[in-house]
Amino acid sequence: MLREPAAATSDLARLFAADGHELALVGGKIRDVFLGRHSKDREFDLATDARPEQVREITARWADTIWETGIEFGTVGLRKGDAVFEITTYRSDKYQPGSRKPGVIYGRFLEEDLARRDFTVNAIAARLPSLELVDPSGGMRDLRAKVLRTPGRPEDSFNDDPLRMLRAARFTAELGFAVVPEVRAAMTAMAGRLSMVSAERISAELTKLICSPGPDGPVRGISLLVDTGIADLILPEVPKLRLERDEHFRHKDVYQHSLTVLARATTLEPAYGLHEDLVVRLAALLHDIGKPKTRRALPGGQVTFHHHEVVGAAMARERLTALRFPAAVVADVSELIALHLRFHGYGGGEWTDSAVRRYVRDAGHLLTRLHVLTRADCTTRNKAKAQRLERAYDDLERRIAVLSEQEELDKIRPDLNGTEIMQILRQPPGPLIGKARRYLLDERMEHGPLGRDRATQKLLRWAEAEGLDVPGGPGEGGRLSSQ
Repeated sequence: MLREPAAATSDLARLFAADGHELALVGGKIRDVFLGRHSKDREFDLATDARPEQVREITARWADTIWETGIEFGTVGLRKGDAVFEITTYRSDKYQPGSRKPGVIYGRFLEEDLARRDFTVNAIAARLPSLELVDPSGGMRDLRAKVLRTPGRPEDSFNDDPLRMLRAARFTAELGFAVVPEVRAAMTAMAGRLSMVSAERISAELTKLICSPGPDGPVRGISLLVDTGIADLILPEVPKLRLERDEHFRHKDVYQHSLTVLARATTLEPAYGLHEDLVVRLAALLHDIGKPKTRRALPGGQVTFHHHEVVGAAMARERLTALRFPAAVVADVSELIALHLRFHGYGGGEWTDSAVRRYVRDAGHLLTRLHVLTRADCTTRNKAKAQRLERAYDDLERRIAVLSEQEELDKIRPDLNGTEIMQILRQPPGPLIGKARRYLLDERMEHGPLGRDRATQKLLRWAEAEGLDVPGGPGEGGRLSSQ
């Protein structure tokens, strides 16, 4: 028996019973209760033998709000007070030939509905209002064993909905469960079926996988995708990191390094006020995907990957766009990848203040995430080198903090705005004003705050060098004017 999940479910159960219909609590909430993963949210998945139109009729006067965005798949959503319910008619999902959306066949019995679910640990229900457990596939057994098994043959399950293969990797990441051998074999054999699943559904599962809790969760999920060949279809750049090493190419395992960076990034997030950050984790996983294309052998058995950050940023942008990730996520991940090597020019602190300013300026709103990615990327086994890198980045962060306090680095602007530049140069808006503004920004980055008078002098000298005839410029008796 389970404790009552929400008082409103009793009211709902009575309404459905009065109309001659069943109602049961289903889904991950039951699984999580037995795993000790108690959620504070008040969202509940329910299943019923009532058809969607009957669900609307039964709940029309009871619910505060009803929505039908999932009605084509047999789901009616409703809210009562602060509790949200999604009520789905017993069903069986199957992909039709040539279709990227599963078809829906309604059923009559709870046990049949549970049999079509993805994994046995998610195929446990509690009848309402009695809370009697219904577990026809041995889900409780598999919960105790921490394994993922399908209620029926995995081949049939994955044929009905190929996305379940990706969901297996997600649950491996989220729950720490292992897939049973027959499920792993079916995933390997049927990976190609994922080609019929929409990019949006794939990216939604990948997001949940990447944002799984703990340093080991995302690594477990990605490893399963690579080992079964699924990653070859949805993230082919990742398995390609398994570069062969021979007498011509001597370098560390780029694939294992990337997984290590991903794990380290998840561990570092809390120290920087981040929590299960999708952008950081995608950047950590993909930061070296440009290496296979840029690998070059040098005399003596060494190898280089020149400009792999530039190539990798473009590759990440293309892949994440194809997977329909939000544009802001795509832009931020690719920019982080492009920036991830910048710190390695810092050495023992040789950067000037202007170089530090540029580092902050170029990172912009991604500075905190760049801190995490850069530190995570320092995976050398040489303890002395690791300590040097850590001390160097500590020093860089201290310098950023000092300069930020002095100059508000995140708000750096030229000392003169566009209107002032136009007034001083007596020029209309146009490309020339933009060029002048960029010049003044470079001077600001190089020398720190200039003040209006000094900035004006520099602007007039720049204008004269550009061949502009500016009254009061240096060529007129050395007197500068800001008129």
